[in-house]
Amino acid sequence: MRQHLVRIALGLAVLVVFLGHAAKFYRIPFVDQLDWIIYDARLGWTAPGGVDERIVILDIDEKSLATPELGRWPWGRDVLAGLVHKLFDKYGVRVLGFDVVFAEPDHSSGLRVLDGLARGALKDIPQFQAALAELRPRLDHDAQFAATIKGRPVVLGYYLTSDRDARTSGTLPPPVLPAGTFTGRPTVFTSWTGYGANLSDFQAAAAATGHINAFPDRDGINRCVPMLAEYKEAYYEPFALAVMRARLGFPPVKPGYPPGTVLNRHPGLEWLEIGPKHQVPVDENACALVPYRGPEGSFPYISLADVYFDRVPVERLKDKIVLVGATAPGLFDLRATPVGENFPGVEVHANLIAGMIDGRIKAKPAYVLAAEVILLLVAGIALAIWLPFLTPLRAVLASAAALAAITALGFGVWVEADIVLPLAASLLMTIGLFALNMSYGYFVETRSKRELTKRFGEYVPPELVDVMAANPGKYGMEGRNEVLTVLFTDIRDFTSIAEGLDPRSLSAFMNEFLTAMSLVIRNEHRGTLDKYVGDQIMAFWGAPVADAQHARQAVAAGLAMLAALPKLNGEFRARGWPEVRIGVGINTGPMRVGDMGSRIRRAYTVMGDAVNLASRLEGLTKHYGVDALVGPATRDAAKDFVYREIDRVRVKGKGAPVAIFEPLGVEGEIGRERQEELRLWTQALKAYRAQNWEQAELVLFNLQRLYPGAPLYSFYAERVARYRHRLPEPGWDGVTSFETK
Repeated sequence: MRQHLVRIALGLAVLVVFLGHAAKFYRIPFVDQLDWIIYDARLGWTAPGGVDERIVILDIDEKSLATPELGRWPWGRDVLAGLVHKLFDKYGVRVLGFDVVFAEPDHSSGLRVLDGLARGALKDIPQFQAALAELRPRLDHDAQFAATIKGRPVVLGYYLTSDRDARTSGTLPPPVLPAGTFTGRPTVFTSWTGYGANLSDFQAAAAATGHINAFPDRDGINRCVPMLAEYKEAYYEPFALAVMRARLGFPPVKPGYPPGTVLNRHPGLEWLEIGPKHQVPVDENACALVPYRGPEGSFPYISLADVYFDRVPVERLKDKIVLVGATAPGLFDLRATPVGENFPGVEVHANLIAGMIDGRIKAKPAYVLAAEVILLLVAGIALAIWLPFLTPLRAVLASAAALAAITALGFGVWVEADIVLPLAASLLMTIGLFALNMSYGYFVETRSKRELTKRFGEYVPPELVDVMAANPGKYGMEGRNEVLTVLFTDIRDFTSIAEGLDPRSLSAFMNEFLTAMSLVIRNEHRGTLDKYVGDQIMAFWGAPVADAQHARQAVAAGLAMLAALPKLNGEFRARGWPEVRIGVGINTGPMRVGDMGSRIRRAYTVMGDAVNLASRLEGLTKHYGVDALVGPATRDAAKDFVYREIDRVRVKGKGAPVAIFEPLGVEGEIGRERQEELRLWTQALKAYRAQNWEQAELVLFNLQRLYPGAPLYSFYAERVARYRHRLPEPGWDGVTSFETK
């Protein structure tokens, strides 16, 4: 114990830091940020998804605004009055909510001008006065709208402000709870100094009005809505709660406290009662967490124009809660939420309403603070005392178990009890205690990185070594079975080249060639260099760092090597050296990769039938007079290249025939002439396999005429001539067998 006192004391100091945050003596911003991230993750994982048909959003969209009969926004109140009539009288909606503030009178009818004439130039004209009196009901659009919503379950919206000037406009609705309701209860409410409300006639006619204010967290994300907003010591309900109460017949709202609480000795309000069957949990700021169902579109959207012009079946709106909101550019009420950065504000209301109906709003009661402190104490004291005595492996297991237990506890109470238990402080404390006790592991890890770099630095590109060094435990030399792609290449007629150069020049020649080709493989296409065998290079892709595009990288590297030859040959000519041609063989398949060899010498390499086939393919390039050949698995895995099939072969050591292909270039980058050549070649190969020797000979003759000196066409022309003279054996399958390597 004495040996570990310093580490235990430091561990307890870490615990105290996080306890102060949990007890709210101070706040650590990054801990809050992590708690929000964890909350958002839990919300996303457990969101029910799907589309809730009970609440329908009537969308003031571009389609509606582009309709000539409706016109641009704002629409005349006569249009909205007609919409309200239609929704209730034809469609039979249950509740209608406008996520819109009607703060200005409607002058679109010209009534204000006519009233001015009636009071001025035409005040003594009885006929004008009589006509105006007769027209007034049709021209007073505001009166029409007010009359239409009166006596119906129509809910309007308004907003509260905190301007320094405490500006107000419109008429504020009566509070849902009067001033003095929470005297002696230290609940902290969102407090506002001004408002922008609806015209008095609309406020008087509406069944209810609720505020549409958001209450984002410090990271700007809207996770909750103030269920009681304070203005001049009275308390006002939000739009979603007003709609919910309209659905229930406007029951009163009652504050909810745990049984047995005593005035002045309880942190405050914990829920709101809405009638006998519904409770809405609230937090310390009287806010309710919005139970988002999923991303935007979790409720049906219907263009308002389609409803206005009777293009929507009645059953889609019958007995539904209908919310009118805007998505058109310029009108869009966008909010950042856990399920979307640009989320329609009207759908936030819909999610909260649905959560109240289903009773699935997560709670964050006052006792959660005590639960978090207890969790920190239990886990922190246990780990601070226990970890110093454990081996590194056991310390890892113990810390991982603690993290898993804390996460499981938080997720369990989220799912089973609908309670939000903050986890960030406990998780970060556990990680901090582990890091403190395992700090010596830094040196072990540094040594492992150096060893890894030493082992793999010559095989793979530096950027892959960096990836591996970041997590050395993930990459080892041990042999394993993997599907990889391997490439072989060597110089044609190398014996003649070697005979024409003195030893010093040959060494320089090979160094230049191997360096140029290796840079293409390793640096440009992230390949692993396996070995040099004389003039031959062997490389593979997909290990030690996994690469889903290993086949594509290998084919691209092979073509890039061929494309690099003209420049390299120019340099060779300038030095008096012979030019070179190479053959490339590529194959994809299962193989063994790892550190292999003897006790005397080992190498990181690949082995297997797929490797052997790649070597055979490289040798076959000379036979067919092509620069590169790939196997069928490579062709299937690297589909964005154009290939031409060369033959079906049976190589030494393989019983089953294999189709072999020549890569011509990237799809979409092959010129028309090359495409035409490929088309003619396909015809020739098809005729050859069908034993239509005359047709094959004719097409091959044309190919030889168009491309004189192409070895492949001469090779097949000779083969066709031989078969015309002496037909193949019965049952001939067009497969060419090779008995040599």
